[in-house]
Amino acid sequence: MLTATLVSFLLLATTTVLHYEVLRALSSILPALQVPSRAKLILVIFTTFFAHLSEMVLYGLSAYALAFYFHDGSLMSHPPAALGQYLYFSVETYTSLGFGDILPAGPLRLVAGMETLNGLLLIGWSASYTYLAMERFWPANGLERRRRR
Repeated sequence: MLTATLVSFLLLATTTVLHYEVLRALSSILPALQVPSRAKLILVIFTTFFAHLSEMVLYGLSAYALAFYFHDGSLMSHPPAALGQYLYFSVETYTSLGFGDILPAGPLRLVAGMETLNGLLLIGWSASYTYLAMERFWPANGLERRRRR
């Protein structure tokens, strides 16, 4: 259980710093880009998507390592869980979708709970950032075109 607890907090710190750095990089790059505003917003969406995808992969790989190398929990599934199922479980957990077709057992339940909370917070952070980017770069009622004249 101690290993799962340490891994949970390490993942929480790592994914939060990763997310912060991605959003910070976007904030410094976007104003200087010489592309239409809509392209900047598409960049925000795709970049945050890939940040979330990276974070889910980190959780999935960590859960796999906990189960197979540290013998600290497992996923209950038929057939026995392979790496792909750990990645699928991570996506399902991070997004709080919760189909329930694969269940964590043992200390891995703690990692799954922390991943859900972390995913909700980071998704909310991305939504807030996207809103601010839209407010900054989205042309409202043609005001952008009028300002250029």
